[in-house]
Amino acid sequence: MFDYVPSPGFLKNRVILVTGAGDGIGKAAAKSFASYGATVILLGRTIKKLEAVYDEIEQAGYPQAAIYPMNLEGASPTDYENLANTLETEFKQLDGLLHNAAILGNLTPLEHYNIEMWYKVMQVNLNAPFLLTKACLSLLKTAANASIIFTSSPLGRKGKAYWGAYSVSKFATEGMMQILADELETNTKIRVNAINPGNCRTAMRMAAYPGEDQTKSTLPKNIMPLYLYLIGPDSHKINGQTLNAQG
Repeated sequence: MFDYVPSPGFLKNRVILVTGAGDGIGKAAAKSFASYGATVILLGRTIKKLEAVYDEIEQAGYPQAAIYPMNLEGASPTDYENLANTLETEFKQLDGLLHNAAILGNLTPLEHYNIEMWYKVMQVNLNAPFLLTKACLSLLKTAANASIIFTSSPLGRKGKAYWGAYSVSKFATEGMMQILADELETNTKIRVNAINPGNCRTAMRMAAYPGEDQTKSTLPKNIMPLYLYLIGPDSHKINGQTLNAQG
């Protein structure tokens, strides 16, 4: 497990956007960022789940979060531009962006892969992070020390039979992260990296491995040290890397 203990309040006065914030790793990250002083923007498609996370943050006495419902599958470039404009109007800043939302798709041979599902997985896992990053870059560039985190997977480094669009989307995510990191390294204070969460007890993991003993999977809250490290200022020299949250 990645070992890092941040200083109390080290994310104070920072605004961080988390996608897929209603459940699993996104929920754990949002609560963890808030616990260290960040104002967290909770983005997801299920309002009820987002409201539950919002309430937990509020009840804990952390800085007040904000909810931004969005279905990444159907969102248009204009929707992302509207989101960025709202952030600029309401918060005047954006210091961090965690791309956590993703869908699994079908586990089936490419020969039999459903075309509509292929498009859906690519839209949520690849196109959405691209469009959201593109829309938010201007605001991120105004931050003193901004961080963009993508979510990777071992399946984005070595292909494996039947993982189809999910695996392909993660290969592409790795490439997008590296390209963006290289482009922004010289003239901005934005760093871009990716995290491989590893085996975590999430709904996606249970869908992918229904027969697996979930008690042997790590809870999302246990991998938060790496998320805190990369989103905060202590990782200012790390750029263009994919780091493992476990092992």
